[in-house]
Amino acid sequence: MSMQKVKNFLFKEPPLPIVYSVILLAVRIVFGTLFMSHGIAKWVAFNEMTENFPDPLGMGSTLSFWLAVFAEVACSFGFILGALYRLCLIPMIFTMCVALLIIHAGDPLAIKELALMYLTIFVLMFFSGPGRFSVDEILRRIIK
Repeated sequence: MSMQKVKNFLFKEPPLPIVYSVILLAVRIVFGTLFMSHGIAKWVAFNEMTENFPDPLGMGSTLSFWLAVFAEVACSFGFILGALYRLCLIPMIFTMCVALLIIHAGDPLAIKELALMYLTIFVLMFFSGPGRFSVDEILRRIIK
């Protein structure tokens, strides 16, 4: 392998903005779909879940359940599409903060890991924005 190839591999020029947008789209699709699957599983098991669903904020198990399902299904859908992107991320981030800091507060890291992973991704995605391939970008161009 030539020194130029090694240099190009180690110190590659930053990708073009379109590459960033493709990466952001892939992250939205993968993690939005995975997060949505948790909400759909809750929704399908409604009867069993509402009886034993935690009430971390004192709002009642049923309301807590529906707020979690809303964040995991409806907001995930908006996240995937990049529609009202940052607004959709707020309930998703809040749900993972509750899961990490309240529901699993005394649990070992192995149990907290999934909530921590989603929280990290959602916070990073909140600051990065949805990218070019999003409903918000289409709306931005129309409204402009």
